[in-house]
This record gives sequence, C-alpha cells and structure tokens, in this order.
Amino acid sequence: MADLSTVVRFTIAEDPPARLDKALARDVPEAATLSRSRIAKLLAEGAVRVDGAVATDAKAAIAEGARIEITVPQAAESHIGAQEIPLDVVWEDHDLIVIDKPAGMVVHPAPGSPDGTLVNALIHHCGEDLSGVGGAKRPGIVHRIDKDTSGLLVVAKTDRAHQGLALQFEKHSAERHYLALCHGVPDPNDPRLRGVKGASFETGSVLRIQTLLGRHRTDRQRQAVSFDQGRHAVTRAKLVEAFAASALVECRLETGRTHQIRVHMSHVGHALIGDPVYGGRRKMSEKTHSAKAVALAAGFGRQALHAASLGFTHPATGEKLRFESPLPADMAELLAALRG
Repeated sequence: MADLSTVVRFTIAEDPPARLDKALARDVPEAATLSRSRIAKLLAEGAVRVDGAVATDAKAAIAEGARIEITVPQAAESHIGAQEIPLDVVWEDHDLIVIDKPAGMVVHPAPGSPDGTLVNALIHHCGEDLSGVGGAKRPGIVHRIDKDTSGLLVVAKTDRAHQGLALQFEKHSAERHYLALCHGVPDPNDPRLRGVKGASFETGSVLRIQTLLGRHRTDRQRQAVSFDQGRHAVTRAKLVEAFAASALVECRLETGRTHQIRVHMSHVGHALIGDPVYGGRRKMSEKTHSAKAVALAAGFGRQALHAASLGFTHPATGEKLRFESPLPADMAELLAALRG
C-alpha cells in the first residue's frame, strides 16, 4: 500500500522558546495546519526529526537554525459512524458549519451516548468534507454545549478552520451570549450577593463571577467552584428582565469550562430553573408566580439555558460573522408564563 503521509520541513527561527513542543508550534508553517495538540501526538509517535534525529521529548531544548522534519500520516477514517439525523443548519460553506442544536442532543459520542450525537449527524451531512486536524477525519469540534442546553455552535470542516476557530476560542475573541431563566433576581443592591466570594459588579450592573472550576470531590459527573485548585473561569451575567422571584439573564462567557454558567449561577444563589444537577431543590411559589408558571417550572425537564448568539471571524475569509437563535418553544412558554 502506498505511503500517503506528508513530510513538513522547516527551520527553527531566532530566539526559540525553551521547549521543543512550543518551538515547533510557533514555527511550523501555517499551511501545514498542525495544532499544538496534534504536534504533541506526533512527537510522542516519533514522527518528528530534529537535524535528522528522531525527537520525542516535548521538553527538550531546541536551538535556532535546527532543521525540522515532521511526518504527518494521512488522516484516518473516523471510527464514529454516520447517522442521518436532521440538523438545523444556520450557515455552511467549505470551511465551517453553524448549527442550532436542540436540547437533548449530545455533541460528541461518549460512554452512555455512543451514537445519535451531533457528530454522528455531521459525519453524514458533511461526507468527505471533514477536518483531519486530530489525525482522524471528523468534524472539528472547537466548543461544546451541554446535552440539555439548546442553541448555536460552530464546527470546523477543514483543518485551517479548526485551527483558526480554536485560536479565537482560546484567546476569548469569539462572542458567546446565552439566555437563562434563573431563580431569584441578581440585584446589585442585594447585600447577600455582594458578600459571595468571587462575585462582583461591573459598570452597567453586570455581575462578574470569577472562580476556579474543577471536578467535584465526590461526584465526578459534576463540576465545583474552588479558590485553590481547578481552572480559571469567568462568567458575566446581566439582568434582562426581573420577575417577583425569578429572572431572565444574559450570560457571557469569558472562558468556556464544563457546566460553567450552571455552576457559577448556582454558586451566587441564582441556580437555573430546571437544572437537575446544580439547581438543588428550589421551587417556585404561587405567592410570587402564577399557577401556570409554577407548574411549568416544576415540570421543566432541563436547565433553562440557551446559546442565543455566536460571533467570530471567519478563519478563511476574515469576514465578521454573527448569528442569533430565538428562544426554543419550552423556554419561550415558561418566559411568557413568568411575565403573566
């Protein structure tokens, strides 16, 4: 069988980083579309040569002028099967696709959800137009939203788009706004809220929540707020509409950690309506809301969270793109009842 691998050759430029992996990521030609994670895998596989010698130590020192050869194998077919599942496509071109995901759909196969996912649907929809940036031909998932969160996400179809989008999410230049219905009203005049560690208010009465987030110590399926270990996480929440004991808020992500909005809103005492994991046992009262609103909230089968807008720079054309998604029917019905 013919060897269909590609050899990428380049020279380390002046003043290289101290570590080999960082120097490779900095100097590899853009046309090679090799991400840092892909370079790390190729290093571990012995696919990198420095001045003719195989190099596998990512932390090794590297000198200016060193000659690099990286042997990149052809992307393999994905082990994930194609499934004909309807998709709400908001935008699509050669490089990327924007999807309005319904609540209940898992983004990527995982234990417990081996198929029926967005990726299965995209493999069927895109055919051969898939990214191979991770070593296998599949949709380039650069960000995710929870199974029971609805709304917009962008997926790369080419290696170039995958890297360009991933960089925007890493640098927090991509715009992501969510709409959520929460218990209580996040009021800047609430002394309780001002006393919550990690919570503060910015200009315009925007609630800023900054903590570390990591796995819960006893429940590995949950995330937990911490101030001594975990990953840096920042959420901003702005009150859009207040009701007697609930609110519609707009949440903006500065970072994109697992369950971030849900955990942060729960941390400040404003858990999302319907959240089965972080909502506790909070219930609405007919003293503050209509009977219909109380019944809808009690029966709401998911966290009331919707990825309502998404903006980024097209990684191939440089065009500024921004998309909006209306509230899904279940949230719209609950919001109308709260207003009533």
